[in-house]
Amino acid sequence: MINGIGFCVIYRARVRPELESSYIAAWSRLTLRLREQRGALGSRLHRGADGIFYAYAQWESAQARAHAFSLPSVDPVASQQMVAAIIESLPEIVLDPILDHLLTPGEASMSASH
Repeated sequence: MINGIGFCVIYRARVRPELESSYIAAWSRLTLRLREQRGALGSRLHRGADGIFYAYAQWESAQARAHAFSLPSVDPVASQQMVAAIIESLPEIVLDPILDHLLTPGEASMSASH
């Protein structure tokens, strides 16, 4: 594991097309509240070419994530919006970071200018 990266998980879901915007808004609200209130390091939400939503989330540790999820939802309304939008939740994939060469957009523009 790379020091400083923490615990990483990929979440996958098939979402009802008519509720995609609701799902995206709820994911965003939950991610921000989990960062603010429960120590999450954030997430990235993607839509694959296969139509599945993929989210990559980071936590300081598996224990930090387990503790955060053992408590009541940080936003019950957003949690319910997500549940209502999901057709199928696929199994989570736990990742062990080995190497990190991902740049933030600011770092990428600075790197391109050099």
